[in-house]
Amino acid sequence: MATTILVIDDERSIRGSIKEILEYEKYKVLEAEDGAAGLRLAKDENIDLVFCDIKMPRMDGMEVLEGIKMLKPELPVIMISGHGNIETAVEALKKGAYDFIEKPVDLNRLLITVRNALDKSNLEAENKTLIKTIKASKNSSIIGESKPIKEVLDMIDKVADTEARVLITGPNGTGKELVAKQIHEKSSRNKSPFIEVNCAAIPSELIESELFGHEKGAFTSAIKQRKGKFEQAEGGTLFLDEIGDMSLQAQAKVLRALQENKISRVGGDKEISVNVRVLAATNKNLQQEIADGNFREDLYHRLGVILIQVPALNDRKEDIPLLVDFFLDKICAEQGITKKKIEDKALKKLAEYDWSGNIRELRNVVERLVILSSQSIVLDDIKKYVYFN
Repeated sequence: MATTILVIDDERSIRGSIKEILEYEKYKVLEAEDGAAGLRLAKDENIDLVFCDIKMPRMDGMEVLEGIKMLKPELPVIMISGHGNIETAVEALKKGAYDFIEKPVDLNRLLITVRNALDKSNLEAENKTLIKTIKASKNSSIIGESKPIKEVLDMIDKVADTEARVLITGPNGTGKELVAKQIHEKSSRNKSPFIEVNCAAIPSELIESELFGHEKGAFTSAIKQRKGKFEQAEGGTLFLDEIGDMSLQAQAKVLRALQENKISRVGGDKEISVNVRVLAATNKNLQQEIADGNFREDLYHRLGVILIQVPALNDRKEDIPLLVDFFLDKICAEQGITKKKIEDKALKKLAEYDWSGNIRELRNVVERLVILSSQSIVLDDIKKYVYFN
């Protein structure tokens, strides 16, 4: 797709000359003859760079710059003026302009500035993607050698590098989000963002804005346009955790997004194409939720192309020694202390526990033992600090 540059200037001749130069270099150029028209294009079109004149009737360039930065803070804007001075240039840069060019525009200076601005913008986008990928990768190891967890790992390997949607089920605290992250990491989308949404943690009246974004003025607190999680996950993976807690109204919109690969922001009527792989997870029995009228059957079938059931810790107790060792490494490192050892009798006692809280509960217990025990964790520490049913 060609790089698109918007030129905002009230002088037709200036717009024409800049357009001619840029189109010769194979850029796609859009024109606006005033600030208001320029802001509309910047909002509605997929713009990569803006040239904006400072002196224009009705709305001057500084106002346009402020408007663009509110709409799209990362969009580079190059200011141009035939009445330039140091004070104006400094003010423009303070307000977020990438650079300031005086008229008449020098051809070489213009092209060098364009290339540098686009390079910087691309680098920033790549850095953000890398940061998101690193965050997604962090702590995403699935620990275990039991048969149930090997079956999960085998399923991950089979489905990761496909575009199939996956529904991950299992009790709370079993690590469903780790399964989703590992699917993303092993997929061809792993260089793009992994965006997670906890549907249970977001009030029902806000879930649509969270997922699909909103336009400025869509509701009382919508003071500026905001991209939702679908747009933020562009090219990557969107993980809808606790999908069973999503309202029926939001479910309908998610279903449409999955069917058409398009969304509309709250308060807007423009359709936005999205390229996102959706993974979902729930601790609920969705078949029962469908029967009770709480979950859409058509959405269930859209999400559940592949089903992965994550086992409870009580069903894979042979993995407890490996998990305890992993948590000891991690927690002691976080505490800045030498890794503590755990004696065999203490480890055996932990395996007798009914882990209703699953791996999350085990991690909390190990952290408690690290903090409260002495040099090593012994059986008496288990009896004293772990509360069995």
